[in-house]
Amino acid sequence: MLDPAARRRSAAAARFLLGLAVLATSGLAASEPALDAAQTIVHTLDYIAVDYPGAVENGKVKNEDEFKEMIEFAGRVKERLPGLPPNSQRDALAGQATALARLVADKAGAELVAAAASRLRWEIIAAYGIQIAPKRPPDLARARLLYQAHCSTCHGAAGHGDGPAAKSMEPAPTDFHDAARMRQRSVYGLYSTISLGVAGTPMVAFGRLAEDDRWGLAFHAANFAATAAERAKGAALWKTAANKATFPDIANVAKLSANEVKAQFGDDAALVQAYLRAQPEVLAAGKPAPIALAREKVAASAAAYRAGDRARASELAVQAYLDGFELVEPALRNVDASLVGETERAMMALRNLIGAAAPVPQVEEKAARVESLLAQAQETLAGGTLSPGAIFVSALVILLREGLEALLVVAAIVAFLVKAGRRDALPYVHLGWVGAVVLGLLTWAAAAELVEISGANREVIEGVTALFASAMLLYVGYWLHGKSSARAWQSFIKDRVGTALADGTLWAMAVVSFLAVYREMFETVLFYQALWVQAGDAGRGAFFGGAAAAVVALGAAGWAIFRFSVRLPLGPFFAAMSILMCVLAVVLAGKGVAALQEAGVIGSNLVDAPALPWLGVFPTWQTLGAQALVLAIVLGGVVLARRPGRGPA
Repeated sequence: MLDPAARRRSAAAARFLLGLAVLATSGLAASEPALDAAQTIVHTLDYIAVDYPGAVENGKVKNEDEFKEMIEFAGRVKERLPGLPPNSQRDALAGQATALARLVADKAGAELVAAAASRLRWEIIAAYGIQIAPKRPPDLARARLLYQAHCSTCHGAAGHGDGPAAKSMEPAPTDFHDAARMRQRSVYGLYSTISLGVAGTPMVAFGRLAEDDRWGLAFHAANFAATAAERAKGAALWKTAANKATFPDIANVAKLSANEVKAQFGDDAALVQAYLRAQPEVLAAGKPAPIALAREKVAASAAAYRAGDRARASELAVQAYLDGFELVEPALRNVDASLVGETERAMMALRNLIGAAAPVPQVEEKAARVESLLAQAQETLAGGTLSPGAIFVSALVILLREGLEALLVVAAIVAFLVKAGRRDALPYVHLGWVGAVVLGLLTWAAAAELVEISGANREVIEGVTALFASAMLLYVGYWLHGKSSARAWQSFIKDRVGTALADGTLWAMAVVSFLAVYREMFETVLFYQALWVQAGDAGRGAFFGGAAAAVVALGAAGWAIFRFSVRLPLGPFFAAMSILMCVLAVVLAGKGVAALQEAGVIGSNLVDAPALPWLGVFPTWQTLGAQALVLAIVLGGVVLARRPGRGPA
């Protein structure tokens, strides 16, 4: 039983770890206000492009109230755009916003205003990376129920804008059967309206609804205007290769209006889009395997670079690795480790060439090399189907490799506390690793979404967690080093008899145990989800067998580490634990920087050196420099601790 003070500290640690878990899984939450502001501007531009023809015709005002609204909206875009986060495109975008406001004030032609608003909208979306498609196909059966509960009062049960409350509304609710108007609206535009509402109208924001539900309502509303005959024609046309290439995923279905699809891809593609809006689940059924996705993204990256869009080329090259190749690395490494290393280096070199604005032929040559390696990897994995033996070994190695690192940290801390006779501090450590396991299981429950969301966000979470864990390991290792002599240990015991460990050390141990376990669980879940898909129904038994064997092996390793470490004499024990913590800090520093490089947050400059991923050694100046810095801190701490009268408290 813990005394009241210890219980209070344990509760505080629990609250801290819960907050840390929320932070770790929230991605780049700090950027959300900026994205919301950009999305609001995009939504306003969509509204201008669709509604301006109802306000002005042939240079004359048709509806005075709507014209005033268009002037207000254009002015709002002009005022708010300079307030977005600075980047290389913001000033040019602000100039376009000023020009658009001038066109509206001058009562310019509807086509000219719509084109200017649409062009600015797409450029803001590209500049600020706004998500314009759902993460997964929406549930339209649920959307129909939500529509009747939230929308039918105004828009009518059948979407004609004739609900019971519509008569008293000004302006009147949208009639979703107005084909001409709806052909100008994208599903994303409807989603924005549902999420943000429309200022000055009865259309309120429904941001309280879950994101998936808002996308479902947007798709449901978009389906009213298309006829059953049009969707039937689209279903037949969907079978052709050309239309499958137009809609490889849900993006073009959601982000483009019917008019935009027709202008870019033709009348048949517009019919196919109408069918896919009503049956979005068919897109998930045809989702490419990770290697196939990587090959598509590399080809698209080369094409974008050839067209002069370097930012888009860089984004696609990053996606090719994170959303494609990385997901099959563990399985491929068990079959051909050298191919994994060569492909990783080639893909990094491609990203570096794009970032350095290299000549187009050089980028195309490197992209062709990456394509060749990916094709070889695809052939090695036999089209994504692994043998039961390969599945078993992959599941075993993934969990064993990821779990051993966490096990070393937790077992070392537990052994230290037991040897020190400070069992009152064990709840902090157990709270840390148990919390990480629980959060990891919740992550597994959402594993499908982890593969759908941006791989860059996954890598940022992994990278930040690894660097934070590295810093905490340095602290604990330095603290342990100070107890490596018998005199220091006796002094510590004398000072601490009858009391718990220092609060800072307790917190550090809890946080280290959480970070060490959760980081590895996060990565294990990511790799296991990809392996689960590759295994198929026939490989489920081998998958579970490999995972179970890894759990048994980790349990045996933990027992051995604990049993033999507590028998060591004090001096060697503390010295060994201190060295272990510092080595792991160096390893995690390299892994953290490498993850941020893969996400495109940190640059990468290759060096001629071997890659040793299990030691966190990657052949770039940035990763090696980070590890050298941590090593220098370790050595400096050792020198400082050995000076007379100095050492960690």
